[in-house]
Amino acid sequence: MNAPTDPTRCPLCGQSNQCIQANPATADQPCWCFEVRIAPEQLKQVPEQDLNRACLCPRCAHALPTDAPS
Repeated sequence: MNAPTDPTRCPLCGQSNQCIQANPATADQPCWCFEVRIAPEQLKQVPEQDLNRACLCPRCAHALPTDAPS
C-alpha cells in the first residue's frame, strides 16, 4: 500500500513543490506552474497515484540537474 500523496511535496524528488494551491490560505490563487511549460518527459515519470494530486517542483518541472538553482 502506498503512502497518501503529500500535495506540498514534489512526487519525483520529495522537495517542496512551492504549490500555492496546496496551502488552504492561498488555494484560490493560481499556482506558478500555470504559467510555465512543464517538460513532458517529467510528467511521464509521475507515479499514477500522484497524478493531479501533487505538483512537480520547479526544478523537476523543467528537468534541471539537481545542482541547478530553481
